[in-house]
Amino acid sequence: MSERILIIEDETAIQSILVALLTDAGYATEVAGDGLEGITKFREKPFSLVLLDILMPKIDGYTVCEMIRRESNVPVIMLTALDEEEAQIKAFELQADDYITKPFSVKLVLMRVEAVLRRAKEREVQKSASILSCGNIRLDREGHSVSAGGRPVSLTHTEYGLLELFMLHPGRVFTRDNLLNHVWGYDFVGEEKTVNIHIMNLRRKLNTDLIETIRGVGYRLGKKN
Repeated sequence: MSERILIIEDETAIQSILVALLTDAGYATEVAGDGLEGITKFREKPFSLVLLDILMPKIDGYTVCEMIRRESNVPVIMLTALDEEEAQIKAFELQADDYITKPFSVKLVLMRVEAVLRRAKEREVQKSASILSCGNIRLDREGHSVSAGGRPVSLTHTEYGLLELFMLHPGRVFTRDNLLNHVWGYDFVGEEKTVNIHIMNLRRKLNTDLIETIRGVGYRLGKKN
């Protein structure tokens, strides 16, 4: 059975482009023309991924993302004309897994979709019996859960992937390119702030300074006990 992707987008021209792109790549697709229809369809059947516009009638994409996150960890990629940093930060704070701005390259969209789906599959496969810990942070790879100081922490697929990578290699310095290749799964085209925003969100959610910035190089997880 092919993976099913829900496209929540009010512009019919973009709907057609995305449906053609994803269908040609072997994915099943369903389309919703506004936020209300989108969350209704989402609740009717399981989807492997959601492509979500922000500026839409009835219910905006931010609210739809928040509603989805209350019910599911399905990967969500925001696809929008809003390119301001504040808009991206808000999307990641709502636990979106990726953010693509319009106008977009169809090749880039497909690469991002495949990368996010691949990470989601890997998370399922990697539920091996293994507990990783550093300081007061505990990552349960079998239960796919994270806690900090005994407090459960909700992370997106991308944030979880970043933390898992750091915790598997404590003390190792990762450049932004390293992180993009290991976690995002593609060669990044654009600004470095995507990684920076995810690191910022991880620090905030974990309430920790264990993720250290190595100025001019990248990031590492400190070896504090």
